[in-house]
Amino acid sequence: MRNFRVCFITTIILLFSIVLISCKDKSDQNVTVSMKKDSETEQTYTDPFVYCEAVGNVDSPDSRYVGRQVPEVIARGLQKAFEAPADAPLETFIRGTYWRCMDGKVYACNVGANLPCDQKADTSREPNQGMTDYCESNPDSEFIPAYASGRATVYEWRCKGKEPEIVKEISKPDAGGYISNIWYEITPN
Repeated sequence: MRNFRVCFITTIILLFSIVLISCKDKSDQNVTVSMKKDSETEQTYTDPFVYCEAVGNVDSPDSRYVGRQVPEVIARGLQKAFEAPADAPLETFIRGTYWRCMDGKVYACNVGANLPCDQKADTSREPNQGMTDYCESNPDSEFIPAYASGRATVYEWRCKGKEPEIVKEISKPDAGGYISNIWYEITPN
């Protein structure tokens, strides 16, 4: 009976060691598994590229992404997209950066003076109250500034008399609904 107990305990220890070694190897893939209260498992990710490939489309990282809020690889990708010098401070590309997943790929945007990274494109052809007020005060103005038209509009607006009018379309929404020319696809290298 004693030999059986020793053999049994040795087997348990061996199996436990194999499980630990197996878990260590999976952590190198930037994927972890956590248990939910309802006994379902939810995969979590620290790598934004693996995460986006897994989730497909999401407007901002959700609870499945557990890595840095703005990973360095995304900041470096924006630095490259903006054609900034390699020695430009990376902090500039970390602060004010939003990222999301579209079609399984990573896209990023860095807020500027009039860059509404946190808003979907406004495709409305109807003037808003800010435009109407601006044109009331500035009849026949050749343009309506972004503070009045809204930074997310895809149109250039002007005042025809005291009425807002579309001049032309200046941007298009991407597949996720955001202004396409301010979001950049980021690649892992």
